[in-house]
Amino acid sequence: MSLRASSRIFPPPHYLAPMTGGIDLSTSSVKAVRLAQHKDGIVLAAHAAEPMPEGAFVDGDVADVVAVAKTIASVARKVNISSAYVALPESKSYLFETATTGDTKRQWRISVEQHLDEFVPLPPASASFDIVLAEQGQKNDSWVVGVGFARRVIDELLAVFDAAMVDVVALDAESFAMARATVKPHDSGTSLLVDIGRLTTKIVIVEANIVRFATTIGIGGHAITLSLQKYFGVPESEAKKLNVEKGIAPMLGNEECLEAMLTTVSAIRDEILAHLNYWQSKATPGGRHKPITKVILLGGNGSLRGLAEYLEKSLGVPTATGDVFANFASHEVWVPDILYTEALAFATPIGLALRDYLP
Repeated sequence: MSLRASSRIFPPPHYLAPMTGGIDLSTSSVKAVRLAQHKDGIVLAAHAAEPMPEGAFVDGDVADVVAVAKTIASVARKVNISSAYVALPESKSYLFETATTGDTKRQWRISVEQHLDEFVPLPPASASFDIVLAEQGQKNDSWVVGVGFARRVIDELLAVFDAAMVDVVALDAESFAMARATVKPHDSGTSLLVDIGRLTTKIVIVEANIVRFATTIGIGGHAITLSLQKYFGVPESEAKKLNVEKGIAPMLGNEECLEAMLTTVSAIRDEILAHLNYWQSKATPGGRHKPITKVILLGGNGSLRGLAEYLEKSLGVPTATGDVFANFASHEVWVPDILYTEALAFATPIGLALRDYLP
């Protein structure tokens, strides 16, 4: 029995358990979580978020090491961790798929490395990558999914965590962490994850637990708030309140909010629809890709009232807000100390921390 497997059955005493969690950096905030293993399953032991200083972390690049390190150190103290799994920004990733040769991961990596410049538009010496097996075929036709990053991006992140005095256990692609939090390990279906953050929206397609597509668009929840501010001529705080209370629910008395927000929301919908249609066109009976059967909404703005219903009608696919505690102890025996709607913003750090608990 592996140490990881035995720890799930015989969890170590709290004073022996390593203080490891998940930390996610974005342009607008730093989020961290710490999980714990209880007799009924995994639970959320602590969570915290702090605003990222303006201009300190932009589009996945560390612009102000001191400011970012200070914020990381602060959230790490709040959740009581000294080491963490850390997300590499999706916007800096290069996701690819390819046939490969060999029987082991080492052999597959060597095969991919020989043609890495075909998948990652960087000089091979400047790129790092990892792969996961998607289909085990005969010796010469296995299929792998890979993700590459510039070494510069990795070195920047490692340096800023060193400055924060938080040990990095491992780096993980943001999209893979998000999928780990919201999809059960043995789910063989194909899901489209939509993470609507403050400034961006991430679109991720997960098939049989493996990320097969990921992209980021430059529209997020803040744009929806701005549309309300402009329409009603109110302060941002009032616009946020309208956003939460009214949303785009088609109910009596909500006509003006719906009109104000719909242009921005429909722009997000159009992006989702374009990627959905492209994927569905590739999904053929017996083919390599299976059709998307559900859409899962995540992020700080994923719980916008009426959004799931609006998207389901537009996309023609069942749509619902996600459950970032899908792999945790049953809701019947454990209730988190965070609202489920607020927890949607913690999908990535939760998925990172789950690396200690899931196969």
